[in-house]
Amino acid sequence: MKTSTHAHHWTLDPGVDFLNHGSFGATPIAVLEAQTELRARMERQPVLFLGRELQGLLDAAREELAAFVRCPPESLAFVPNATYGVNAVVRSLDLGPGDELLVTDQEYQASRNALDFAAKSAGARVEVVRLPFPLASEDEAVEAILSRVTGKTRLVLFDHVTSQTGLVLPVERILRALDERGVDALIDAAHAPGMLDLDLSRLRPAYYTGNCHKWICAAKGAALLFVREDRQEKIHPLSISHGATWPADQRSRFWLEFDWTGTHDPTAWLTVPAAIRFMGKLLPGGWKELREKNRALVLRGRELLCQALGIDAPAPESMIGSLAAVPLPDGTGEKPTTTLYSDALQQELYEEHRIEVPVIPWPAPPRRLLRISAQIYNREEQYAKLAEAVGRIVGG
Repeated sequence: MKTSTHAHHWTLDPGVDFLNHGSFGATPIAVLEAQTELRARMERQPVLFLGRELQGLLDAAREELAAFVRCPPESLAFVPNATYGVNAVVRSLDLGPGDELLVTDQEYQASRNALDFAAKSAGARVEVVRLPFPLASEDEAVEAILSRVTGKTRLVLFDHVTSQTGLVLPVERILRALDERGVDALIDAAHAPGMLDLDLSRLRPAYYTGNCHKWICAAKGAALLFVREDRQEKIHPLSISHGATWPADQRSRFWLEFDWTGTHDPTAWLTVPAAIRFMGKLLPGGWKELREKNRALVLRGRELLCQALGIDAPAPESMIGSLAAVPLPDGTGEKPTTTLYSDALQQELYEEHRIEVPVIPWPAPPRRLLRISAQIYNREEQYAKLAEAVGRIVGG
């Protein structure tokens, strides 16, 4: 099997065409080695590392991450994943009966569950916006969300990049319109850091959370939570620990609480700078070229799949980053038997063709999508192989 000129930087199985970077990411060897060194340093003298050095290490890592996503470090906290970030925000809000929380039907289920939990606990209502897919323009997404905002809307939760359909939503347009209505937004940006060129100081959402282990390629367990300075006082981590009472004379309560939630392995957070630097040096044009290359590759992969299935592209190219989804003919209608996707087509692609790609039951069985990812270790031939296999299997 031919390999990408960059595939040797990863430990991915060369016998599998891995077209699912979007689910959990994949960490380069160099970043894993950096984490191993950090762990060895921690275990050599745990009290020194965790008790005396960690604060400075976190500050340095946060500085680099803040520069990468273009915002003040004071607005950022490290969290284990975007789902945690969503939970921290919605479970900190002072909600009550009569309040409405708006969410799209394409929201990641884990985040939707967190919203439902917070609403039920407070007696608030969750209103669901249907985002069309396929769709012809960004306007359809903007209009769908804004048409459901009312005077009772306290928060709108929506993705920057939708997990199921891979759509890059026009976040800035939606945010500006919500600002005019005095409504806060919580942006679930699980896929955005690294995939998109972010400028959080320009966007200035109330809340924004995204993974660093996906497209930045840091170690698993690294994510960011951005909270605008005028909202930080009321937002707390899920685990209340020493930071709630430590003196806040030199550091904000926001940092004190999120930086220390109890003993855990913080080395994933500390790999973020190594990942930013490593991925940014893989191509002469740095991160800009990397994003462009991945986007071009996923668009080509989508084109090949659409040709094999005899369908039109389900969304405009302007709404595609490094993920793309295409509708498939209906499946059996059976619900997945596990918490992970278990569609028969996905199983056949993996077991018979050694292709790792998700087949997603969306919006509900028997309807389903096939979603592809593109990372620098992928090649066009892998998508051609997938398209040929899907066309043959689905076509009977």
